[in-house]
Amino acid sequence: MTKFKNIAFIGNSLPRRCGIATFTTDLQQAVSNSPARVGTAIVAMTDHGHAYDYPASVWLQIPDERPDDYIRAAEALNAGRFDVVCLQHEFGIFGGEAGSHILTLLSRLDMPVVTTLHTVLAAPSPAQRKVLARIVESSAKIVVMAEKGRALLREIYGVPAEKIEVIPHGIPDIAFSEPAVAKAKLGFEGRSVILTFGLLSPNKGVEVMIDAMPRILESRPDALYVVLGATHPNLVLREGEAYRESLIARVRDLGIESQVVFLDQFVDQVTLLDFISMCDVYTTPYLNEAQMTSGTLAYSFGLGKAVVSTPYWHARELLSGGRGILVPFGDAKAIGNEIAGLLIDDARRDAMRTRAYASSRSMTWQRTAERYLGLFEEAIQPRPLPNALLPGSRNASTRKPAGPPEPQLTYFLSMCDDTGLLQHAVHSVPDRSHGYCVDDNARALLLASALNAAGETPLPEPLTTRFASFVQHAWNPGEKHFRNFMGFDRRWLEDKGSEDSHGRTLWALGECARGDSNPSRRTWAASLFAEALPTAKGFLSPRAWAFTLLGLDGYCEASEEDVFAQRMRRLFADRLMDLLVRVETEDWIWFEEGLSYDNARLPQALILAGLATEIPAYTAAGLKTLRWLMTLQTAPRGHFKAIGTDGFSDRRMPPRGFDQQPLEATATISACLAAWRADHGAEWRADAASAFEWFLGANDLSLPLVDLDTGSCRDGLHHARVNENRGGESVVSYLLGLIELRKLARLNNQAAALTPLRTLSA
Repeated sequence: MTKFKNIAFIGNSLPRRCGIATFTTDLQQAVSNSPARVGTAIVAMTDHGHAYDYPASVWLQIPDERPDDYIRAAEALNAGRFDVVCLQHEFGIFGGEAGSHILTLLSRLDMPVVTTLHTVLAAPSPAQRKVLARIVESSAKIVVMAEKGRALLREIYGVPAEKIEVIPHGIPDIAFSEPAVAKAKLGFEGRSVILTFGLLSPNKGVEVMIDAMPRILESRPDALYVVLGATHPNLVLREGEAYRESLIARVRDLGIESQVVFLDQFVDQVTLLDFISMCDVYTTPYLNEAQMTSGTLAYSFGLGKAVVSTPYWHARELLSGGRGILVPFGDAKAIGNEIAGLLIDDARRDAMRTRAYASSRSMTWQRTAERYLGLFEEAIQPRPLPNALLPGSRNASTRKPAGPPEPQLTYFLSMCDDTGLLQHAVHSVPDRSHGYCVDDNARALLLASALNAAGETPLPEPLTTRFASFVQHAWNPGEKHFRNFMGFDRRWLEDKGSEDSHGRTLWALGECARGDSNPSRRTWAASLFAEALPTAKGFLSPRAWAFTLLGLDGYCEASEEDVFAQRMRRLFADRLMDLLVRVETEDWIWFEEGLSYDNARLPQALILAGLATEIPAYTAAGLKTLRWLMTLQTAPRGHFKAIGTDGFSDRRMPPRGFDQQPLEATATISACLAAWRADHGAEWRADAASAFEWFLGANDLSLPLVDLDTGSCRDGLHHARVNENRGGESVVSYLLGLIELRKLARLNNQAAALTPLRTLSA
């Protein structure tokens, strides 16, 4: 349930004719129509010398050149008990130098502000830079609509990453359709239609498209170029319709009057969608790359149109990956050739349309409203960093002691079906399209074994059997390998999986052989482990060695007489030791030239091998490398900072912190538990607590990844937001980390004196 009731949107509003007005109105309506049931109102900026017949959604208007009205608007917003203000910013819509009058309003507001920047200038004037800096300072969150905007804010303006959110321009949720019906409705039957729409101005490059038409007509004599949109009001104010008239003269000079149609209209959304629907190709031949956002491009892309565009910033991002075609600025020959090629190749055009439509489903106004509502909630109640969990933590709490939470399996169970654990989810909805993998089902089998420990509630017997059955079915006796990926139709997608997936499956089998509650299943796990172990001897992956070592820790305890397994444990431990000797330097105490995923599993495997074999060198090497790793995984503020997937690099590059994933935190907790068993150092309890707190919000963004009530876990931390998808790997990682922490508490004999877990609502 949202913690706010009323939202005010400051910006232009329809019927004012501009893109900001359309966006503000669409966003307000999307939020108003969302299931959150919040009240919304628009505070409309009114340009000097104009008056508009605003709809009821406009609660207040501000004449842009009158500073006193900005003050009165702030007082009205405060008195109106709005919980959050959402500002739409463009330099040209506010009065004062560089739009500075809006600062008068922002400085007087009592509620948090979320600002959407419709333009981010790469080379601002001193006044523009100063105004934007004040807006950023006044805002709890800054929204941009493209990654280029995020990059400019970070590089040019120094805005902190955690303050920036990228939310693409919203689009109507319209069904994918063929152009014929709309063509008949609008009177364009039998024509191959090219469309440009939006307020007409010289930077739109329409003259380049006009120059391209003769080339297009050579291939498609039935081609028609429709230019839909009124001339920009500011341009009309300065020079009337001179620009439109120059374009019409250009068409006349080329003798293509019957192939180019100008429609001088500012149309409503229903009519606009009909026009987009009827075109075969949509084009934005803009002349300037510094176009951060194009609502016209977003709408056409979202309706599944084949798009040909110049490479301005928004188009370069949106049309990548074959979702559209980019041509050089001002190049009539190139744009003509590409559009002609699309008009004569139906299969290519339709494939591009399909890709665009499929890619745009996350951009619908409903999804956009959901993301804005999430930001509003964060802005109203920013989450402080949680307190520490265990005595000795770097951020120890003085609150009344309480124990770690009980594992909640509701979400985990929802991710399982009669085959096993599904790989992925779209938000919290299981995604069948990606099927299953042995990696995740092996992790689930590890979870089943962990829940057999004293003090935990075991999984239902049929579910554990299902995970074991998946692993058994994954074994390919002909290849002596485990398969990894399986489609939702239960067909294997490969004959054998990776070395790492084989090693991870051995790990699960070893733990099952040691800790499963069913004697028959323990025997099965030991037997399959023994059959699959020899394959690992030829592996080259250090992580596969580490996973196999973790499996051997359980298997060798269950099958003490297996001499071959004991030799293999020494072999893999020696291989890791050899890597460390060859790679380690004074300031790089690691096994490889770079850091990757599941890093803490390598020290953990050596520590456990040393404890089992009573070879101190293994244990010492594991402790040494884990201590070094923890220095890289601890942020300056003291919280856990996982090595992110965009930080996989060699030692010459400092590791980066995104995208951080749950398995890194879980691996660290497990390794710290092994280290505590080895030397009982208090720092390992603190490090385990810090890694677990990452799930609860003690991380770079101060945002929780878990829902403690259901046990769901988000897939990771991006640069400025959490990944809202909640896949199988993530939920199992969280639950394994929690169980390890509870195990550490029991082993340390301090369950009654644990520092409390910070709940998400605390």
